[in-house]
Amino acid sequence: PKECNGVKIPVDASKPNPNDVEFDNLYLDMNGIIHPCTHPEDKPAPKNEDEMMVAIFEYIDRLFNIVRPRRLLYMAIDGVAPRAKMNQQRSRRFRASKEGMEAAVEKQRVREEILAKGGYLPPEEIKERFDSNCITPGTEFMDNLAKCLRYYIADRLNNDPGWKNLTLNLTMIQTLIIAYVEQMHDELADSLPCAEGEFIFLRLNVLREYLERELTMASLPFTFDIERSIDDWVFMCFFVGNDFLPHLPSLEIREGAIDRLVNIYKNVVHKTGGYLTESGYVNLQRVQMIMLAVGEVEDSIFKKRKDDERDQPAFTPGGILTPHALGLRNSPNSQVASNPRQAAYEMRMQNNSSPSVSPNTSFTSDGSPSPIGGIKRKAEDSDSEPEPEDNVRLWEAGWKQRYYKNKFDVDAADEKFRRKVVQSYVEGLCWVLRYYYQGCASWKWYYPFHYAPFASDFEGIADMPSDFEKGTKPFKPLEQLMGVFPAASGNFLPPSWRKLMSDPDSSIIDFYPEDFAIDLNGKKYAWQGVALLPFVDERRLRAALEEVYPDLTPEETRRNSLGGDVLFVGKHHPLHDFILELYQTGSTEPVDVPPELCHGIQGKFSLDEVAILPDQIVCSPVPMLRDLTQNAAISINFKDPQFAEDYIFKAVMLPGARKPAPVLKPSDWEKSSNGRQWKPQLGFNRDRRPVHLDQAAFRTLGHVIPRGSGTGVYSNAAPPPAAYQGNLYRPLLRGQAQIPKLMSNMRPQDSWRGPPPLFQQQRFDRGIGAEPLLPWNRMLQSQNAAFQPNQYQMLAGPGGYPPRRDDRGGRQGYPREGRKYPLPPPSGRYSWN
Repeated sequence: PKECNGVKIPVDASKPNPNDVEFDNLYLDMNGIIHPCTHPEDKPAPKNEDEMMVAIFEYIDRLFNIVRPRRLLYMAIDGVAPRAKMNQQRSRRFRASKEGMEAAVEKQRVREEILAKGGYLPPEEIKERFDSNCITPGTEFMDNLAKCLRYYIADRLNNDPGWKNLTLNLTMIQTLIIAYVEQMHDELADSLPCAEGEFIFLRLNVLREYLERELTMASLPFTFDIERSIDDWVFMCFFVGNDFLPHLPSLEIREGAIDRLVNIYKNVVHKTGGYLTESGYVNLQRVQMIMLAVGEVEDSIFKKRKDDERDQPAFTPGGILTPHALGLRNSPNSQVASNPRQAAYEMRMQNNSSPSVSPNTSFTSDGSPSPIGGIKRKAEDSDSEPEPEDNVRLWEAGWKQRYYKNKFDVDAADEKFRRKVVQSYVEGLCWVLRYYYQGCASWKWYYPFHYAPFASDFEGIADMPSDFEKGTKPFKPLEQLMGVFPAASGNFLPPSWRKLMSDPDSSIIDFYPEDFAIDLNGKKYAWQGVALLPFVDERRLRAALEEVYPDLTPEETRRNSLGGDVLFVGKHHPLHDFILELYQTGSTEPVDVPPELCHGIQGKFSLDEVAILPDQIVCSPVPMLRDLTQNAAISINFKDPQFAEDYIFKAVMLPGARKPAPVLKPSDWEKSSNGRQWKPQLGFNRDRRPVHLDQAAFRTLGHVIPRGSGTGVYSNAAPPPAAYQGNLYRPLLRGQAQIPKLMSNMRPQDSWRGPPPLFQQQRFDRGIGAEPLLPWNRMLQSQNAAFQPNQYQMLAGPGGYPPRRDDRGGRQGYPREGRKYPLPPPSGRYSWN
């Protein structure tokens, strides 16, 4: 939204999309919104939870005004995760807690060191630290967020014209947005898909075009199908790493592992007799051929990795700000600034007395210049911490034996154990693919090791079973918190549950270590390592929780229940009267959704116990926002269509789907274009109308663009010397006499006014004893002076700008003195009580 006099002008999202493309549905993974709004990296963090909620509202508003969906807005908040993902969540939360404690200890140590040396530090301000671990289902924060989003949706349905015909779906269960699309496949066949990574939109249809070019193969012994090839590509990416399995040791994404897998796939697929996957199910016999082909080059991959690390030079910046290890401050060769004030003074003196030294030269604490670009360090001179010893040494012979001994504490000759690891990994590959294509195959399954096997170990996997236990149920929210939280985040749990994390006599105290090892696993940084945490035994956890379940309050019991979907519509939506009638009749049985009233959406409705109903006040959960006293929106529980447990969603292009126009340049364009140039597509629409500005618009821009006397980085900087070479004269306007460039020091937006009078030009005085100026030096000095602040001596108008010439028949560009314009009314979007 634009601002006028500090007031934001609301965007009317009901108008046509300015991108010339209209969208029906917008799906939001709320995790990508909640985290940057609660602990941003590019601005100060919100002071309290209320400001966080408002920031989330504004974030959604911005995305909505950009996309402007016309039918459906789908907001997905994470629910309880499958057991396979809880291990990753547990690792991240324990590591975040460990790093936070270590940072606090290090900060306190540095403060004590400075104070012990006689330094002064201001008293440490006690701040309330936001624990991002609370962004987990079951916490009070997430419960409050759900209430705030209900209020936000009702507010927009009542007050924003762009929302009036929209269907809102707020889901609070662990589901995949793609699963919702699958279940509504007949209605959503004609969709233009986009994914988001921190909401940088990735057009999947363009990625699909690239994959189609890369994966197309000729002379196959079976019919080529690009859909099946893309499914195989998705499956092969799992070997490089995902949320549920560690990546194979020989496949690093930074080393081009995906390209290597694609090349091997294209070479081997002629022998497999078909594709690797079909609708989320894996053909293990064909996968074995691909993995053994990767295993044949594992040894060369490890050796090349070591060669690349050895050949990579280690550089360090030079100068007084060079980073140094804290323990080497007394080294005679160090360049640490022991007295920064003295060093800064010596640097200024050196600059003033030694004109031959470049202004960019840095200095050491004794005043001597240091190398500009840094120096190449010798291994023995490095001031960084020594890298941990790599006991596995994958680049040397015997790497497989050392790997299994160091990582699993077993002998590589133990064929039974190796097969167990491979079988668990193969089960994981089948589970992950089915999770994305068909839904969660088992809520209880997880990979029970910290490390992956080698590709060369995938022998005989064709006979391995890949079935999973049916009828499993997810954890409840508070049970998941007990499985993923460290003891430091126990304040988000009920008191008696929290005690199980810290009481030495607790039967599950071993699940919550205060300290744990991190195996760098050949990496350089701790965040890249493997957290060696004990796996949670579900049976022991449930047994311990049975004793504390009676201690839950009614509110905690409510928060411990699994969430669902809630659907919202406004008074202009065709479903509004149908839903209202359900509440008036008090129907207790689920009712089929009439698809003709909501763009073909199917499922079942059931009454919402905490429903938002028309003509009822919707209280604001955020004190700074006002209550909705004239509400017309309505909400109801919604359940997706249910399918048989063995139902298979076919991974095919749906019959009603229309492919977007191709974006990439055709490979045969030079042959078939008849000399025409290729016009690349920017944005979603190839025929987007170009924008043209008239003379008045250019003049307006000229007065809005920052002036040369501003405070910008380049506001007072002269043009480079090369800019003065060539013709020193130029016309300012058509038909106007040419004047020397020496006098044409006006900004582009003032060029229509002509040169300033001579009495307003500045005089350039030179010091006594200065050398005579050569012609080009005289020109350079006059140009440099033209860029000094306050070069215009005429009377300034508002904002420091010179008064505009009366070019509108006596109407000045600024109001006369004393004339006051009334301020615009407040927007009303967020009113303070």
